[in-house]
Amino acid sequence: MMRLRILAPLAALWLALPAWAQDVLAPEPGIEAVISKQMEAFRGGDVAGAFEYASPMIRGIFRTPEMFGRMVEQGYPMVWRPDNIDFGALRQMDGRLFQRVIVTDEGGRLHVLEYRMLETEGGWLIDGVQILPQTGVAA
Repeated sequence: MMRLRILAPLAALWLALPAWAQDVLAPEPGIEAVISKQMEAFRGGDVAGAFEYASPMIRGIFRTPEMFGRMVEQGYPMVWRPDNIDFGALRQMDGRLFQRVIVTDEGGRLHVLEYRMLETEGGWLIDGVQILPQTGVAA
């Protein structure tokens, strides 16, 4: 477990290298907080609370917290029950912000995700998540 906590930040740095060719921005605490709070809500079984961090587009697609929760549990189990998360690069591409997140699941496996973020009058919301290939990432 300690080895993972040491290697995860190194993996985050390594995974950020390709993003340097794009517009890499300073960390945005509001974005990191929203992603962390959504994962905490999932971990605590608060699917309705997690749904609140989703953008209007995502809410429109899934319509109910229960449908959203089923999709996350089945398609993103590392988000449903993360053990540890580290934040990688925040980058801007075509006017949109993407936050790289390295998640260690309960089995100790690393997963690299990219969160598309949406800034609203009420704050940051998650507008999509993509699981990225893990070339060269090992724990």
